[in-house]
Amino acid sequence: MKTLLTCRQIQIPFSSLYTVFPPQLPSTAETMNRWFLCIVSTLLLMNWSAVAEWETCSGIVPMQYRYDKISILDFGGVGDGKTLNTKAFREAIFRIEHLKRRGGTLLYIPPGVYLTGPFNLTSRMTLYLAGGAVIKATQDPSQWPLVDPLPSYGRGRERPGGRYMSLLHGNGLHDVIITGENGTIDGQGDVWWNMWRQRTLQYTRPHLVELMNSRGIIFSNVIFKNSPFWNIHPVYCSNVVIRHVTILAPADSPNTDGIDPDSSSNVCIEDSYISVGDDLIAVKSGWDQYGIAYGRSSHGITIRRITGSSPFAGIAVGSETSGGVVDVLAEHISLFNMGVGIHIKTNIGRGGMIRNITVSNVYMENTRMGIKIAGDVGDHPDGNFNPNALPIVKGIKIKDVWGEKVLQAGLIRGIKNSPFSGICLSNINLHGNPGPRKLPWKCSDVRGAAIQVSPWPCSELTSSQQTGACSTYF
Repeated sequence: MKTLLTCRQIQIPFSSLYTVFPPQLPSTAETMNRWFLCIVSTLLLMNWSAVAEWETCSGIVPMQYRYDKISILDFGGVGDGKTLNTKAFREAIFRIEHLKRRGGTLLYIPPGVYLTGPFNLTSRMTLYLAGGAVIKATQDPSQWPLVDPLPSYGRGRERPGGRYMSLLHGNGLHDVIITGENGTIDGQGDVWWNMWRQRTLQYTRPHLVELMNSRGIIFSNVIFKNSPFWNIHPVYCSNVVIRHVTILAPADSPNTDGIDPDSSSNVCIEDSYISVGDDLIAVKSGWDQYGIAYGRSSHGITIRRITGSSPFAGIAVGSETSGGVVDVLAEHISLFNMGVGIHIKTNIGRGGMIRNITVSNVYMENTRMGIKIAGDVGDHPDGNFNPNALPIVKGIKIKDVWGEKVLQAGLIRGIKNSPFSGICLSNINLHGNPGPRKLPWKCSDVRGAAIQVSPWPCSELTSSQQTGACSTYF
């Protein structure tokens, strides 16, 4: 390469960074020492975020090759978009479950549109969608079985009692892969959205995919669209990888969250595009007294290289956080046409701890509010929640954020008897629309610090007494 780096009057081509002894430099001890110092200092000064852009956490679950392969056509599957294939899917998965081939089995879905009701997955299986393959949900609610409410929620999220089973469902599984050649899983959610709008739902709407109490899960190279409710919901799971997926729903589709890790650990979400009607990614851990009693946190969540749009939040924690949410990293996020860029939300009655949340390298454009951390968001399952169960929010680190056309920079509203602490903001620039009027930050019941934040944040984050909690981070 021709570009030169000047370091202590030594010019070194970038290409020579890959050689130990560049031939163009004299091999005197002094020159070599200077050359070594130059290389070290150059690497330290380079933008290490570029390195982070290529980091991956996906190695926590290795991709498995299945020697045993079957096709949905072998079980009477018909991809005409009209024939109901629920029986074919259930029989194919029954075969995988009971024959227990060594190394598991791949279920191949060839091109075509396969209408189906919900079905359960099984362990050691790969659901593989060819290019042009569509698994399409039936819009007949009578075809959707009911399942018990989650113990950490105590009832259906929308309605008391049970809830409709997700289109793809599983409980107590291991080694499950949903992948392919960007085939589509289509929830045909508009009939459910209309029932929600008309308030005619009898039970809580179904998710598109929900896996419970499972481990060793991979989602990759599949399009998920038009979910009736949340799209991908791993709950009580561990070691989950979601990467190279596309998740789509209309902007006005209610509660169509993209990915909601819920009371789950070691979750890797990377390299995906999400455009939905609610939060792109929301980390959860149970609802009020039920989540407190169940007591299972979400922790070890990594989110990288996500692009998306939504009238709600880009990266969210909550509001159901009663089991606790700890150790979340989100970085290299690009957000467009958003309601809120970064939203950490909880409420009285939630209890639980939200701690060690790091969000960095975020670009947002055309956003109603850049950053929101609030303790008055979300409803309650019933009147039996404990108003004295106050959440603890501490150690929230947000840095390297750039925004264009951001209507309001931020709002941080803690809880009077449980103020948020250790809120650390650095290198944040949130530019409004052209013109003199810019909505200021609003803060209450918060402690922390801010460095290089524009527009200048509220006084609660700029007092010299506050920087101690963030000094290590800064």
